[in-house]
Amino acid sequence: MMPPAAAPTKARRSAGVNARVERWLRTLGDPRLGLALLLAAGAANAIAAAVPETRAWLDSLPYLLLVGAIALTGVAGVAVRLPAVWREWRRPGALGPHPSDWSAELPSAPSADVRRKLMTELRGAGFRVQEETSRRRWSVHGVKRGWARLAGLTSHLALVVMVVGAALGTAFAEETVFGLFPGEQSLLGQPRPGLTASVRFDAFDAAFGADGRPTRLDTSVTFVRDGRAIRAQVLRVNEPGAFDGYLVHGWTYGPAAQVRVTDLAGRPLADTPVALGGSADSRRAPFVELPTLGLTLGLELVDAAANEVRIIAAGNSGVVDNAVLRPGEEVRLGSAVVRLTGLTAYVTFVSRSDPGILTLFAGAGLLTASLMVGLWLPRRRLSVTLDGQRLRFGFRGERIDQPTAELERIRNLVARMFAVEGGAAPTDQRRAERR
Repeated sequence: MMPPAAAPTKARRSAGVNARVERWLRTLGDPRLGLALLLAAGAANAIAAAVPETRAWLDSLPYLLLVGAIALTGVAGVAVRLPAVWREWRRPGALGPHPSDWSAELPSAPSADVRRKLMTELRGAGFRVQEETSRRRWSVHGVKRGWARLAGLTSHLALVVMVVGAALGTAFAEETVFGLFPGEQSLLGQPRPGLTASVRFDAFDAAFGADGRPTRLDTSVTFVRDGRAIRAQVLRVNEPGAFDGYLVHGWTYGPAAQVRVTDLAGRPLADTPVALGGSADSRRAPFVELPTLGLTLGLELVDAAANEVRIIAAGNSGVVDNAVLRPGEEVRLGSAVVRLTGLTAYVTFVSRSDPGILTLFAGAGLLTASLMVGLWLPRRRLSVTLDGQRLRFGFRGERIDQPTAELERIRNLVARMFAVEGGAAPTDQRRAERR
């Protein structure tokens, strides 16, 4: 059995721990701290967006600690405020004195029936009421839309959800850039076990206005999973395709030439598309290597209107020959026979996967909804106190609220209810009300 002196010591120790925890929670939940952390995170993201070389900051340990601190201060803010908000909603408390309060002397003390009727009327007006009774004093306290403050606290949690979504995106987001010629196919992410989602580039169609600007850029693709075509789609500007958690955009495009190369005996050496004036991706150059002949063919678009392509053959000693071809034409360049089969296009795709984006949007939606509730459905409180024949009526709205109409309606209700038994309206002794 515990010695008698040990119990008070243990209780004091427990009370001291609780006090320290509450003090830490209040410090962490301070809105000024949360605002400072959000500004710091915003500055870090702005710098990373403006200076790409500093993007690595967002993957560093200090930034992750900053994100964690923002989440922690949001949770602490809710933990500190939630008990008081819940108590006020479920058991409304008395309002303190205020210059706008209305007071009056009643001809006689109202009966219990009148008081009960007033409470019924207040409930009908949407107030949750709590009655307090003592020997000389009777009070009723009410709150309307007390849950609106819970919505206000939800905005703190919404910020936490958004921070978690951003952290998930920073940690697990994936972006892959790849270029395809018609008929080619690529995985949507970096190769790894279990990833079979891919996209096949089928065709590209563009239209241009009189000023040369594109009016239509349509990229026809087929999404493939486990080697089976799942869905065909046309990608357009600001209309990406979504497949297996990836968003696929057609990023850039350019002309390409299909060439067929044989040796002088007619043996095929190459039959491939080549990007003109650029590269379909960072791993492809606008060349065709012919190691068996010791030649390299370079291609460039000479006249887009006439569909003319220059083909340059170079060996170890320099340029061997060159020629300008149109689709369907053929020419001998050194020891190679080159045929320009046709012109086509290449498209560079960007595939993005961000597992935190839905969490981020959910947090943004939650934040928007909570702010809308707080702004359009604000909390309102009242207190009606009878001290003998002395009546005091207090009514409060939020700072952003203008409850003038409801204030007058409830005040008139109180005056009418308490004037019933006395036969006359109570004498108005209201103090100067702030306008």
